[in-house]
Amino acid sequence: MNQNEFLQIITPFKDKLFRLAKRMLVSTEEAEDATQEVLVRLWNKNSSLEQYNSVEALAMTMTKNYCLDQLKSKRATNLQIVHNNYQDKQASVETQIEHQNTLQWAEKLMNDLPEQQRLILQLREIEEYEFSEIAQVLEMNETAVRVALSRARKTLREQIEKTHNYGTQVS
Repeated sequence: MNQNEFLQIITPFKDKLFRLAKRMLVSTEEAEDATQEVLVRLWNKNSSLEQYNSVEALAMTMTKNYCLDQLKSKRATNLQIVHNNYQDKQASVETQIEHQNTLQWAEKLMNDLPEQQRLILQLREIEEYEFSEIAQVLEMNETAVRVALSRARKTLREQIEKTHNYGTQVS
């Protein structure tokens, strides 16, 4: 496989690799390093990439594993899901602050979830992966992925309802 063929294969999903690494490692620099390392490892395997059903799933798994290794080696101390790419240029300052507070609040709720549920929620809701792809990336049973996602959603829903209904419910 030559360089152009390799680039055609990885170009459609290399941004997803970066986003996954960024959410796991938080630091942009570490995420860039992780993405670069995974791409180098894929290039080193370029002669055997045709044997995989999904090179994207392989790359996502490699990225996840690399990031987990980095987290375990104490290079990064916090695992957070950061989703702050929403910008409304016409919104008023008050609206922008409200959106920012909502994102921070949602981020905090998501950070309180167990690590596996955070990753599944990110891959399904943010990256829009199918259940089978998530199961392959996280090396889990597809049913277990569905259960973990359901539990994550239920936990978030309960926390949202608890916060929004504070002081309005009668015991």
